[in-house]
Amino acid sequence: MGFTPEELQAARGRLVPDVAAPGLRVLFCGINPGLMSAAAGHHFARPGNRFWPTLHAAGFTPRVLKPAEQEELLAYGLGITNVVERASARADELTAEEFREGGRQLVEKVTRLRPRWLAVAGVTAYRVAFDDKRAQVGPQERTIGDTRIWVLPNPSGLNAHYPPAALAEAYARLRAAAFDEEAEEGDVRDV
Repeated sequence: MGFTPEELQAARGRLVPDVAAPGLRVLFCGINPGLMSAAAGHHFARPGNRFWPTLHAAGFTPRVLKPAEQEELLAYGLGITNVVERASARADELTAEEFREGGRQLVEKVTRLRPRWLAVAGVTAYRVAFDDKRAQVGPQERTIGDTRIWVLPNPSGLNAHYPPAALAEAYARLRAAAFDEEAEEGDVRDV
């Protein structure tokens, strides 16, 4: 997936369509598309982003999917959206107002689609979008209708706080809550 610098810059501001359907088990939510994702038209498309390997390592998918195979997620009860829709080179190019507006739009989307879990990949993005300065990684008290919210570590290769094994473990806790019947009946905080 080699793009020229000009092709990447031309992708600035583009949207990457959601991979979503009503009634998913988990709707993953990235911060916003990067330029490589926007140029490719696929979520988490930058080489080195750990989203796809982490989904597999956490037990969400039977193999590591490629970004171009993102539609296969629907067969597993999974989907992808973003807090902010427009593509940028870095998340720090986004404004707090864009995050807040993205949070409002996300509430509308989740209300319409009604996934069991909304999984926001990035605690800082969640804190700003939902005005919750104390949020931590893990399940949240807040719900959107019947949809529970789980904050995940950002899978970017730049997130040095979470090496691959720790990232997979954090995502596996959500998988257990979303797919294991025992977890659905008990307190997900004990998963």
